[in-house]
Amino acid sequence: MICRFIDTHCHFDFPPFSGDEEASLQRAAQAGVGKIIVPATEAANFARVLALAENYQPLYAALGLHPGMLEKHSDASLEQLQQALERHPAKVVAVGEIGLDLFGDDPQFERQQWLLDEQLKLAKRYDLPVILHSRRTHDKLAMHLKRHDLPRTGVVHGFFRQPATG
Repeated sequence: MICRFIDTHCHFDFPPFSGDEEASLQRAAQAGVGKIIVPATEAANFARVLALAENYQPLYAALGLHPGMLEKHSDASLEQLQQALERHPAKVVAVGEIGLDLFGDDPQFERQQWLLDEQLKLAKRYDLPVILHSRRTHDKLAMHLKRHDLPRTGVVHGFFRQPATG
């Protein structure tokens, strides 16, 4: 009997998967992966992630605005996110990839926190779990999550701390 896993974080819209979807899904199934969540990182790839989820039965979409790509996000991006969550409830299973990231010379941390809060509000409104990105921000991220008191949980991607912190 093959164990069925859910891959909660696979950028199936990026190489090496992009353009090789059928073979990639076949390899995943052979490895026991029955479902795959594909998190979007910016509004520009929402359509691609949604199309993958609609065209391939094992794929599901998560839509969000990644903290490491702030230069690509605007107020219009948040509006696009809200509209996509509203219009595609069947195959959108989470808000993500969202979070906080202190990597780099100018992480624009205040803007990251604002963007995270806005996306957490959407997760709460649409009763969706979150796929979280966290790099050097675990305590701050936990503070934001507690403040929003989300009805659903989620998964943390890029968590580098002791198990007790989790």
